[in-house]
Amino acid sequence: MSGGSAVSGRRIAGLYFSGTELRDLLVAWLALGVAFTLFFVGGSGGIGRILAAGVVPPLFVALSTAGVAFLLHEVAHKVVAVHYDQVAEFRADNSMLFLAVMSSLLGFIFAAPGAVHHRGRLTPREHGHIALAGPVVNLGLMAVFFPLFALGGIVGSETVTVLGARGIAINAFLAAFNLVPYGPLDGKTVLSWSKPVWAAVFVPSALLAFGLVFVLGLGFGGPF
Repeated sequence: MSGGSAVSGRRIAGLYFSGTELRDLLVAWLALGVAFTLFFVGGSGGIGRILAAGVVPPLFVALSTAGVAFLLHEVAHKVVAVHYDQVAEFRADNSMLFLAVMSSLLGFIFAAPGAVHHRGRLTPREHGHIALAGPVVNLGLMAVFFPLFALGGIVGSETVTVLGARGIAINAFLAAFNLVPYGPLDGKTVLSWSKPVWAAVFVPSALLAFGLVFVLGLGFGGPF
């Protein structure tokens, strides 16, 4: 048990998560699910669409796409940090999660659910690898969601199509956004370690995100 949390720590796939960390991951996942459910219907004005869809399908899509994309991004940082013998744990930022939900009610979203904090001695290369892990996982998740997007069209399921489309779009955007070399974003750490590696990942990520999200509008269609 950690930090007075009522949740017991667990080892998952060989990786230890403290009780506090598991609680924070759950809180962040649920808050992001609610925030993105509201965001994709255009804010408070679209709540009627959520209710008409029965609440569960739109919330399930948001939890399975945005929620999973953000959390696996953070877990990837933890996995690589632990590989380099760091003490690493995710901590949710409750004020930012609250901001995500409130902003989504207004029809836009600002989501920064928290971060993996780690301590120990690291080389610039190791710092770069830890930072790069999150965006790389998001790029990999795009490939995971693509078959769902294709399957939705084959079987004629709008919900499956929306699930696949939003999974692709959200992960493309997250990969590109987090690689921007500014402030606390991953891109600044990756660029400090290796400019060629940063460019090799950021440029295609940015092109994919721009084309899929801003040109094609992938992920913004559907009943909710």
